[in-house]
Amino acid sequence: MQKKRRQTRKESMIETLKKDKKTGRVTFQIKNTTSIIANTLRRQIVEAVPTMAIDEVELIKNSSSLYDEMVAHRLGLIPIKTDLKSYNLPQECTCKGEGCAKCTLKLTLKAKGPCTVYSQDLKSQDPKSKPAIEKIPIVKLLKGQELELIATARLGTGKEHTKHTPGLAWYEYKPKIEQINDKHPDLEKYREKYPPQIFKDGKIDKKKIEEENLYEACEGVNNNIIKITRDNATIIFNIEPWGQLTPAEILSTAAEKFKEKLQEFIEKIK
Repeated sequence: MQKKRRQTRKESMIETLKKDKKTGRVTFQIKNTTSIIANTLRRQIVEAVPTMAIDEVELIKNSSSLYDEMVAHRLGLIPIKTDLKSYNLPQECTCKGEGCAKCTLKLTLKAKGPCTVYSQDLKSQDPKSKPAIEKIPIVKLLKGQELELIATARLGTGKEHTKHTPGLAWYEYKPKIEQINDKHPDLEKYREKYPPQIFKDGKIDKKKIEEENLYEACEGVNNNIIKITRDNATIIFNIEPWGQLTPAEILSTAAEKFKEKLQEFIEKIK
């Protein structure tokens, strides 16, 4: 009688591959996982991670060329640095969403032309929560034109409105070079269709493809010359924040939200 072998599940391994200081983008690799897990994480980042955004605008003066609604719309899309420890979601606050210092943030703006009004001109009552990007233009004021307002920002999620989404999140299966054939008779015919930087001394340089991430540019041109395949057990995940939160805060909060949803599901099936 043959004994059935018990399959042991491999633990997922995470490795940081790249950090871009200019954009804040972080690329990391997850081994021994599936696209289901990766997509769930992506959705939690986009839909469930709360961030601060302007929700209401009280315009005191506006003699600019833009309608009040257009000014309010632009203000709502300005990313605001978010301190998740200091603020609550309105529906979870003790004020029951009425608006208090624990769930809302006041910002003021007062400007007189001629000038260009930028996001940095918004003055926040909380120095920890202010516009994440300083030079976002709001409106250009001509001589004699004025803009004065009081804005109210609240915590919210991307599921409610995309202005609360903390950044971009996407993933792909890890590409790998299955085959390189420098001696293929059709190489000269297809040479111009490949990125010029992959060639060194007339031959294809595998390291250049890997270092400059030129897999997609080489994929599908001619599989007999360069064949690119995918590792279905390894995911390359990217997070590019818009400034409200750091990549680490985004990832840890998304993981916590995922854990909460799993716990809710477990409670429902008991």
